Amino acid sequence: MMDTEVLSALTQFGVAGMVCAMWLIERRASGKREQQITEAHEKLIGQIEDRAVLIEVIRENTRALSLLEAGQRGLMNVLSGRGGSGGVSGAGGG
Repeated sequence: MMDTEVLSALTQFGVAGMVCAMWLIERRASGKREQQITEAHEKLIGQIEDRAVLIEVIRENTRALSLLEAGQRGLMNVLSGRGGSGGVSGAGGG
C-alpha cells in the first residue's frame, strides 16, 4: 500500500492525481507479480533439473542391478555345473 502522505499529495491534483496514484499502485503490484512468476519459474526449472538427475541415477542403478543379476546367474550356472556339491541349496545335490 502507498504511504498516506504520497497518496494525499497525489490526490490534491484531482482526477489526474488519482489516475497517477492508481497507476503507481498497479505498477507496484505488477512488479510483485512479476517477481513471484520469476521465482516460480526458477523453482520449476530447478525441479526439472533435479528430476533429470534422479532419472539418471535410477537408470544407473537399474543397469548395476541387471549386471549383478547376470553375474549371479552365471555363478549359479557354474556352481550347478559342478554337480551341485558347491553347497548351493535347492540345486538338487547330494
